[in-house]
Amino acid sequence: MRMPRGGLLGAIVCLAGIGRVVEALSIDINDADSIKSAASQTAYGSMLWYSGNETGQIPGAFPDKWWEGSALFLSLLYYWHYTGDTTYNAEVSQGMEWQAGNGDYMPANYSSYLGNDDQGFWGIAAMTAAEIGFPDVDDGYSWLSLAQGVFNTQVARWDSSNCGGGLRWQIFPYQAGYAMKNSISNGLLFQLAARLARYTNNQTYTEWAEKVWDWSASSPLLNNQTWNVADSTDIEGGCKSQGNNQWSYNYGTYLIGAAYMYNMTEKETWKTAVDGLLGVTLNTFFPQDFNYIMSEVLCEPNEVCNDNEILFKGLVSGWLAFVALLVPSTYDEILPKLQASAQGAAASCSGMSNNTCGVRWHESKWDGWVGMEEQISATDVLSSVLVTEKKGSGPLTSTTGGNSTSNPNAGSGDDSSSDKSQLKSITTGDKAGASIVTIAFVGIWGGLIAFMVLGT
Repeated sequence: MRMPRGGLLGAIVCLAGIGRVVEALSIDINDADSIKSAASQTAYGSMLWYSGNETGQIPGAFPDKWWEGSALFLSLLYYWHYTGDTTYNAEVSQGMEWQAGNGDYMPANYSSYLGNDDQGFWGIAAMTAAEIGFPDVDDGYSWLSLAQGVFNTQVARWDSSNCGGGLRWQIFPYQAGYAMKNSISNGLLFQLAARLARYTNNQTYTEWAEKVWDWSASSPLLNNQTWNVADSTDIEGGCKSQGNNQWSYNYGTYLIGAAYMYNMTEKETWKTAVDGLLGVTLNTFFPQDFNYIMSEVLCEPNEVCNDNEILFKGLVSGWLAFVALLVPSTYDEILPKLQASAQGAAASCSGMSNNTCGVRWHESKWDGWVGMEEQISATDVLSSVLVTEKKGSGPLTSTTGGNSTSNPNAGSGDDSSSDKSQLKSITTGDKAGASIVTIAFVGIWGGLIAFMVLGT
């Protein structure tokens, strides 16, 4: 079996289950209560890795992988939205507020090494909170204003002096990824702009969504004929190169953004984009050989997925469920794939005698992998199949029940921009986590590993 990732905490989580026999999570895909029960187990498992709500700890903080806090909270937002279980709402509100920085998700403790994608994921989590009616915190930033703060700081970094536009992967020149432009950073900005446009009916957001899309399609990142989405391109040489690694979240972020644009405008060009991107996404990442169960095909078969990559399937699962609501013609195509994947994910949650979930859902058994990321992704897909109970209703807007407070000038205090002249004033309402800090509990960890090996 694989040793648990996550250091001391991972070992403790594993050891806690020794001595108990637990079967895989059992779900009836047509029984919402059984799915909700399974999701409650995986959500609980993800929170075992979180200490931000404990005395002396920092809410929302994952110092060695800061962006993953947004993935955890986004997962718990979906969980609340689809199940109605409020168990983790207080921790979600506390953590998302604590890491908000000056209303733009650029907190002082981490901002010096963040990428545009890191910040972008937090903006998407905040936008999701606004769209599902997650209550604003009375004495904190509103969810909508936090999404606006991320948008404002990112469009201020739009780099028109290199390759005709686009966001760089990293924010600061001393970061290795500063010389690259990548799909996830630009795709997240496109998605965020599209969601803000639909929520607020503000034309400025619409214009920016179109601008990011058009630039992406003019670069090697997004091919709007074949619907191939490449991972990255290098600024040196004018963004002519193509890092063509195929990751599900690159497709997913452009797909859901296009779905928001089609839902808002009903323009056939956006429907064409939705259908094109969805077709490649389902054909590539839900392989027939795996019984149409979702797989991160670039890393799963060889068992080389890192923590970031394990989260991609979960993120895309959540986005696909929203696509099915935003573009109803896609519902019958998406739902069976999510359902097959949820069944596989549930079957993988039989590890360590405590329903620990694995990575390779298509094996329909625990594959020996252990970590917060596995729990998050399983929770995402289990929650997402409950979209059946939301059919006919999409994400909220300011005119359909969304009441998160708007602040179009949020985040204006950030000074990390490279091209502020590109930002039009608003008049109305490669992987993420490029920085990894290694934390080792050498003595204790070694003892625990020895205990585990000798005891198995």
